[in-house]
Amino acid sequence: MTPAARVQTAIELLDRIVEAARAKAAPADRILAEWFRSNRFAGSKDRRAIRELVYAAIRACGPVPATGRAAMLRLAQDDPAIAPLFDGSHYGPAPLADNEPVAEGGVAPRWLVDRLAASGMDGTDAAALLDRAPLDLRVNTLRAKRATLALPEAAVPTAAPHGLRLATGTPVEQWDAFRAGAIEVQDTGSQLACLAVAARPGETVVDLCAGGGGKTLALAAAMDNQGRLVASDTDRGRLSRLAPRAERAGATCIETLLLDPRREMEALSGLAGQADAVLVDAPCSGTGTWRRNPEARWRLDEAELARLAELQAYLLDIAAQLIKPGGRVVYVTCSLLDEEGAGQFEAFLARHPQLQPQAMALPLGQARGQGIRLAPAHDGTDGFFIACAG
Repeated sequence: MTPAARVQTAIELLDRIVEAARAKAAPADRILAEWFRSNRFAGSKDRRAIRELVYAAIRACGPVPATGRAAMLRLAQDDPAIAPLFDGSHYGPAPLADNEPVAEGGVAPRWLVDRLAASGMDGTDAAALLDRAPLDLRVNTLRAKRATLALPEAAVPTAAPHGLRLATGTPVEQWDAFRAGAIEVQDTGSQLACLAVAARPGETVVDLCAGGGGKTLALAAAMDNQGRLVASDTDRGRLSRLAPRAERAGATCIETLLLDPRREMEALSGLAGQADAVLVDAPCSGTGTWRRNPEARWRLDEAELARLAELQAYLLDIAAQLIKPGGRVVYVTCSLLDEEGAGQFEAFLARHPQLQPQAMALPLGQARGQGIRLAPAHDGTDGFFIACAG
């Protein structure tokens, strides 16, 4: 494909992504994957270049652009190599017209920029949310140790006790160490969230919103497979992915529990007052993950944010029912908005005066309310709010 043809293809894919974002339909990565699968003529270099153009254009636009072409023209303001490719060549984009619409730049839609600023995230702190993220690994201590693990490429230790960092795009899934379960892909911030749980061998620990089980696997390693680790979720599809991952990782202390939405305590009743620790990795806006998923800021609206905040409060109240006297609730969101973080946790403490905030020994992060906030600009991690009560 010529460079101009790649630009035109990226524009057409951006049109689909914009439409899907407005309709809350398929995400960008799925749209790209389907196009690549259906258009085998595009070689590996073409696919890489198109993907880079699409995601660079998404990052360049704050609000949802009107069209893919407007998004690409916004990117052209930052990349002088793009505008000359609007030359009307075969398979390339049509020539530029006078006063052609260009998408608005910025970090996010205006209402969301205001919410971030009110949460202390503006200027360079906010801009860093759209940087490219590195590739972080967690060494699985059930299979290996960071100090002695041999990998095909040199990796830099991170602040997480078992963390390593590699360049973005490193094909770790093809490595023997990955196939053998010695390493897992996990952001350093996520690893530190697991560290905050302070799970110990012999304990009863509940991962209330386990999803695909990335944090569950880290907790199993911290417990050295000794004790009871319950991974629960309302999403059958995501929870089903945990079993093969646990087998590869050698995590044998995990049991899964499928929950019915709004009837969670029916399935969890046997654990009421029994847990040493409950991790509430709650569904959230994902503002802390924009480095990996910049399109997410186009899908969020105020109604969805309110729905998520209500769900977070509901899940925290469930967690309070599960811990035994002296137990602890660890609340985690990959959000940088106070209404999902510090404010949410303050409201939880107010509803449960028997619980008090607990200190966490984390090597990164800044205090935010009664918890800790990790942010890309300061900590080089995804954005997280982490707090503990007991």
